[in-house]
Amino acid sequence: MDFELTEEQKLIQQTAREFALEELEPVAALLDSGEGHESFLENLRKLAELGFMGLNISDDYGGSEAGTIAFSLTITEIARACASTAVTVSVNNMVNEVIESLGTPAQKEKFISRVCSGESYAGAFALTEPGAGSDPAAMKTTAVKDGDSWVLNGTKIFISSGTFAGVFVVWAVTDPQADKGKGISVFLVEPGTEGFTIGKSEKKMGQHGSPTNELIFQNCRIGEEALLGTVNDGYRIAIKELAGGRIGIGSLGLGLGLAAMDYATRYVTERTQFDRKLSDFQAIQWKIADRYTELEAARLLLMNAAYRKDQGRSFAKEASMAKVFATEAANRACYDAVQMLGGYGYTADFPVERYARDARITTIYEGTSEIQRLIISRAILSELT
Repeated sequence: MDFELTEEQKLIQQTAREFALEELEPVAALLDSGEGHESFLENLRKLAELGFMGLNISDDYGGSEAGTIAFSLTITEIARACASTAVTVSVNNMVNEVIESLGTPAQKEKFISRVCSGESYAGAFALTEPGAGSDPAAMKTTAVKDGDSWVLNGTKIFISSGTFAGVFVVWAVTDPQADKGKGISVFLVEPGTEGFTIGKSEKKMGQHGSPTNELIFQNCRIGEEALLGTVNDGYRIAIKELAGGRIGIGSLGLGLGLAAMDYATRYVTERTQFDRKLSDFQAIQWKIADRYTELEAARLLLMNAAYRKDQGRSFAKEASMAKVFATEAANRACYDAVQMLGGYGYTADFPVERYARDARITTIYEGTSEIQRLIISRAILSELT
């Protein structure tokens, strides 16, 4: 098995790393404090110009055609500097992929091109509802056909990029009489549509630069051309696209874990206690060994899932394995990094405190660790029958 990256993948990784260090890292703490929103949006535009908003998208619509491995590498490098930017880039790629997979030529040209070029800062993936998180088939938002229009009613929550997204991919029940999960369809909704309100931004533990919003649909009328794909086929689409999104969030976790351990490891080579550098103590050495070993294992799991997706092979189980392992390893790495800095690690003067808060959500969004384990176990058990 060849683990070597192609020259193109290396170039993309290096470009992402340099941009993250030069443009994202200097403003990450400012974003965390609730400021610097204009810099955040400007950096999203620059990332679009570099081709990072459509890494697995056809050149016909402004994409890079670089593949999923390049996507994973990019998200990891961006997350090492700014998790809020990384999650936005990840979701943008996810939105573009679902539109490219199912959209009409007109939909692809209109919406993908906008996000890939930076004309629209972001796309939003509007699936989650107050009573339908881990169980999206339980959603209550409805879309009722009325002449040549659809009328949406309902509420979505925890929607990334809600305040500045240029397109929302929205799931709604179109056949309430169908079996659970069978009567759901997907629609493309633009901000400013009458009856569509972007609600409050959540006050979150971390990733403060990335807004997370409630969406409210009250007799929101959209045209027939807003339907994405086939009527009543939306649940299958959601499950398929979430698998790809898990590679992105696993990669984000990997980047955070590496950033935290890199900082903490440098710190313990300089900090002295008991007349010795902290790095001389076995307790610290074992933290370094264990956390970096887990992060390397996470990287390999992510590469495997990304490779399988690029090859057109099944990858849902592998994506769930990569996501649960990488994000939980990231949380351990971030908390150990705080511990390695001692009291300083608990202060906002050092970035490991922010990394720990930013990492916490990675085991929750794009499917909780518990849901990943259900997916993995069911896939394994089904192989036995």
